[in-house]
Amino acid sequence: MDEHLTSLSEDRALLGRTSTAERVSDILRSRIAEGFFPPGTRLSEDSIGGALGVSRNTLREAFRLLTHERLLVHELNRGVFVRVLTVEDVEDIYRTRGLVECAVVRGLGAPPHRLDALSDAVEEGQRAAREGDWKSVGTANIHFHRELVALAGSARTDELMRSVFAELRLAFHVVDDPKRLHEPYLARNRQILQALQEGDKNEAEKLLAVYLDDSLKRVVEVYQRRVSAGGA
Repeated sequence: MDEHLTSLSEDRALLGRTSTAERVSDILRSRIAEGFFPPGTRLSEDSIGGALGVSRNTLREAFRLLTHERLLVHELNRGVFVRVLTVEDVEDIYRTRGLVECAVVRGLGAPPHRLDALSDAVEEGQRAAREGDWKSVGTANIHFHRELVALAGSARTDELMRSVFAELRLAFHVVDDPKRLHEPYLARNRQILQALQEGDKNEAEKLLAVYLDDSLKRVVEVYQRRVSAGGA
């Protein structure tokens, strides 16, 4: 984790003069979502508090908030760790995604829609794939779905899905072949974008539903293999 402390200290500027546990939790949630803290990582109060320049009490409150969101877990006499998901957790994440993301697409009004951020996420994924950076492809994929949810224009929905997408990143970390997981969805993301650009939200929803079902099967297959091997 030490290699990330320097970049984490750069986030100190995001706290401003009125540092709060909520702002600290926002930073750590984002770092988890970006893959800086893999599942099972012990979070050091001294190291993280020093990097962000916050008090122990503030950091502990931030840990408590993220524990409530199921991103962290407190183990008695051992400390705070990034949570390792179960197969049931993964299934529930995808169930939630299906309910929310498909409803967002279904509920879109008449086109045109503001799709610039969605298009940017597609291009972000393509660039990362050309560079062979499959971890960044996974991040771009999460960005795509986050921007898809943002089309609803609902702060409450954005907040709900923020922690769901952070949990999704935890699921991605157990995948032993990230290229195999993420590469097929580069084209699928573009197909969904194109359907929305053409004003065909019904087609976009259909593509999205199949996409999520296939992704769930692929990730659960990996989890079950890891559980059988005693690796999760």
